[in-house]
Amino acid sequence: MKQLFPIRHVMGYIASLVLSAAALTVIYADFSDTANMVILLITAIIQASLQLFVFMHIGENADTKKELYLNLAYALFVGLVTIFGTLFIFVWGWYA
Repeated sequence: MKQLFPIRHVMGYIASLVLSAAALTVIYADFSDTANMVILLITAIIQASLQLFVFMHIGENADTKKELYLNLAYALFVGLVTIFGTLFIFVWGWYA
């Protein structure tokens, strides 16, 4: 029965909640802007890697490793195009 319980997923979920609470301290704590950005960046990077390795199983299967990293690169590309496209249109005034 011990092998059937997903302890790794439960611990990942708890770690995600703790990281979200740590990021939430930015709102309630009176830190400087630099400290706020450092806290948010560190918690975001740790939480993104936690999601990739625990819940999306990156690196677990050697057979599909190429496809997983290709999908990750595509998702990163789409995200960056969306972010910079939004910045070009709304912030920098680049529109047709």
